[in-house]
Amino acid sequence: MIEFINVTKHYPGRRHVLRELNLQLGKGEMALLTGPSGAGKSTLLKLLTRLEAVSHGTLRVAGVDLATLRRRHIPAYRRRVGVVFQDHKLLMDRTVYANVALTLQVAGMSARQLDHRVRAALDKVGLGDHWREFPETLSGGEQQRVGIARAIVHTPEILLADEPTGNLDPELSSEILDMFRDFYRHGTTVLVATHDQGQVDRMGVRTLHLAHGQLQEKA
Repeated sequence: MIEFINVTKHYPGRRHVLRELNLQLGKGEMALLTGPSGAGKSTLLKLLTRLEAVSHGTLRVAGVDLATLRRRHIPAYRRRVGVVFQDHKLLMDRTVYANVALTLQVAGMSARQLDHRVRAALDKVGLGDHWREFPETLSGGEQQRVGIARAIVHTPEILLADEPTGNLDPELSSEILDMFRDFYRHGTTVLVATHDQGQVDRMGVRTLHLAHGQLQEKA
């Protein structure tokens, strides 16, 4: 599903952020990506969403070679990937329902199918009764759940998360990460970047450690 082959990423005038990474993550598999701040975790996820391009090497996702993917095909590719951010990136002037529905509206989905998808996604994250509310009235954990609902509403093959529990207390962090584990058990490929070692130890899933631009698998 996800395959890095000698992938390098560098920026002009800067050191290599990622150096000759090799990684395979299969369909329906989950992994946690750890590493210190500045190690390149966010850059790795940006390569997977095609917000950044590979400098050297091969990166394939669901059969798509991202190194050669043409610009006009990027939107279609991104519809196969769900992304959850640490800071939610919610629209505060729109309801919970409208935030989750946005990506489906952009894709031109019919109103009936859209409504079914949005309500199902909100139910899945435990916010079915909050659809009329605005994000600013919700707790931090609830806002993150809205972000997750928005990421899964189009039933992506791959779910990526960049420090999704960074602003949450340990109990809420456990709830959010357990939600990701449930998604992968239902066949979604999941990759979560996190610095929370306590949660890493608790989860008991495959762990990848990124440091000095290189990737190591932790036993």
